[in-house]
Amino acid sequence: MITDSPENATYNPELKSPSPKAGYSQLTTHNSQPTSDNLQNGTDGSQRKFSSSKAGYSQLTTHNSQLTTTPGVIVIEGHVQGLANTRLLGSKGIDVIVVDKDDCVARHSRYCKAFYKCPDFLGDDFADYLIRLHRAFNLQYWLLLPSNDHAVHTISRNKERLSKCYKIITEDLPVIENIYNKRKLLKIAAQAELPIPATIMPETENPSEVDLRYPILIKGNQGLSFYKRFKHKALMLKDASELKEVWDDTLAGIEPTEYFIQEVIPYDHKTVSVTVFAVNGEVHAFWMGVKLREHPITFGTATCCKSVYEEDMLLQSKRLIKELNYTGVCEIEWLRDSRDGLAKLIEINARTWLWVELAAKSGVDYPNMIYDYVYKDKLPQHIDYKKDVVWLNIFTDLVYSLIGIIKGKYRIKDVCKTYRKFHEATWRLSDPIPFFKYALSTGRFLRNR
Repeated sequence: MITDSPENATYNPELKSPSPKAGYSQLTTHNSQPTSDNLQNGTDGSQRKFSSSKAGYSQLTTHNSQLTTTPGVIVIEGHVQGLANTRLLGSKGIDVIVVDKDDCVARHSRYCKAFYKCPDFLGDDFADYLIRLHRAFNLQYWLLLPSNDHAVHTISRNKERLSKCYKIITEDLPVIENIYNKRKLLKIAAQAELPIPATIMPETENPSEVDLRYPILIKGNQGLSFYKRFKHKALMLKDASELKEVWDDTLAGIEPTEYFIQEVIPYDHKTVSVTVFAVNGEVHAFWMGVKLREHPITFGTATCCKSVYEEDMLLQSKRLIKELNYTGVCEIEWLRDSRDGLAKLIEINARTWLWVELAAKSGVDYPNMIYDYVYKDKLPQHIDYKKDVVWLNIFTDLVYSLIGIIKGKYRIKDVCKTYRKFHEATWRLSDPIPFFKYALSTGRFLRNR
């Protein structure tokens, strides 16, 4: 594997080729700097937003191995989903370089050819970094595959200049804004007559009372930024007194346009993710999964999931994707309201998600679908995927399953049932090191979450 030593892997504005260290290889390039002459439109001029062009690919070599001359993929963020993307692509013989602003589990995979630390995904410095990476190693028209919302937004914002260097699956900025600006997304869904939770969007002041049934949720208009600032994905308030207090306490300094308020949907059902590969608003492939357990126990990140099928959620997702005119892979989250039976929109992630490997284990391999679409003009096809396939992150799920059982949220027999047969998030017999590296970092990870 090509890599920097940990102390040499930090972000370097000059991005010079790393020096060989004991136990590490050196990444070198032999071809000339790429040009944008061979960046082409789709072969039919209409359906494809991008296509392949292999001219200008460089050879990256190490002391021990040689990468292929076919285009590779830069996996952006190497957490669990980045590890899944790296393995799924690498096992097909596709070269993968991982970049992350922190140390990450994907860098330890046998399929990771190189790892580099980068600046924060949120700023344009990250786009500058990607361009320097391209120039340093002549990665002409390698594919950028982000698994982080900030990276998605930065790539979209800088898409014109990055497209001269890379192939990009990320949507144009107006589409991304319609997805990640949740006020805009909810308005688009409502205009398309798709069910959403009862919602209030303050404009001029933080309200001391709202005409909603309690409990209520306060959510950030830009979810990841809200989480980083206030350390909560959402705040649940039980009564009006808590609403009055929150503006001077947990959410001190927040502006009215930075959030919205929703009625809490009774948690009698679990969140279902409808994931799709669409081209110009038409869904060509899909897969669905339900979050059985999560951390925190409500409104959290998945620790155990299962593949399912929900007809009404698929139909609603297709309508929403058409309304957005979306191209690429995304995850659409729905929660069924037990009061009226309607599946109501929660959010969309315009990227691969934490448990993308479960889709592949069920038969829908999104990373390789993306690769085939970008480089082979191959439209994805619907696959009759396996249902009731279970995926879990054993390190987080064991802890939060126990907490959930103690709090009466989970039943022991339901938890035990999922452990009879499952796919572990980081374990693979042919690629075991990430599992053990992740195990060592579990304590720190749980504290950070």
